[in-house]
Amino acid sequence: MTNSISRRSEIRSNELAWYERMLEIREFENQVNALFASGSIRGTTHLCNGQEALDIAIASLLRNDDVVAATYRSHGIALALGLTPHSVLAEIMGKATGCAGGVGGSMHLCDKSVGLLPTSAIIGGGMPIAAGAALSFQIRKQDRVALALFGDGSTNIGSFHESMNLASIWKLPVIYICDNNVYGEYSRINLTTPIEDLHIRAESYAMPHEKVDGMSVYTLREALERAIERARSGGGPTFIEAKTYRFAGHSRADQAPYRPVGELESWKSRDPILVLENQFKESGKLTEDSIAAKKMETEKRIAEIVQEVQNDPEPLVGDIFKNIWAGSRS
Repeated sequence: MTNSISRRSEIRSNELAWYERMLEIREFENQVNALFASGSIRGTTHLCNGQEALDIAIASLLRNDDVVAATYRSHGIALALGLTPHSVLAEIMGKATGCAGGVGGSMHLCDKSVGLLPTSAIIGGGMPIAAGAALSFQIRKQDRVALALFGDGSTNIGSFHESMNLASIWKLPVIYICDNNVYGEYSRINLTTPIEDLHIRAESYAMPHEKVDGMSVYTLREALERAIERARSGGGPTFIEAKTYRFAGHSRADQAPYRPVGELESWKSRDPILVLENQFKESGKLTEDSIAAKKMETEKRIAEIVQEVQNDPEPLVGDIFKNIWAGSRS
């Protein structure tokens, strides 16, 4: 089985791997949706359909020793960074073979080998964690970068402002990326936030900022390259707002009846997979036949992984006490 580190290398060195990994993420999420509907997944889960370009852009530029602190909508970034579909699905399904031993679940994916810090179910919870990691890199004089990935709803809470303020004061090597997918849970952004372009909030912290097309891998990479270079060279943090859209509802219990008529269809015309397909067809990297073959191969591979994971063992009751430490009393 391909390990996480080798999968991470693929995404950095091969443009076609961007497309293949995006297909993998999309089909993975489709299967997760079906498994949830069948009762095979307990609890809830949050899909990232439509937001794959951002995950791929991040994974294709960061180094293995850089770190990412993401949210509960994290299947895509986990797969993009290199976690295997088997380890991610096993975690979601509560299997012992999962990346966290099956005790973390959908919202708490992690893999130290590729820099994915435990993802957080707390809105904006990864932002101060990313700032803390960046402070550690700065103090130790390590050439490393931390990245916080969060949704538009996070920009209205305290940890957003507190961590960005601190990062700016200390010029921490951290990048804040907001995937503005129009909705914070079930509420459209215009009902919760008085501004449409969230990146301007970085002005309050004298922090460089920009908004980008979150449906284009190339456009995202250009902005990320600037931010990463700034962080590594001692220039401090950057705030990037990626304009994206989630094709699914907030969670699997949400069919998104609150969306205006035609909004989903309008955004789907700029599906990030379709955008990249068209670019690769124009450049000769892909043809209609090769696209069809890649999609068929991806569907077959993910279906096989689903069967494997369903037969994997579940954690033992005692596993809940693993990875817990107690300090000694003086």
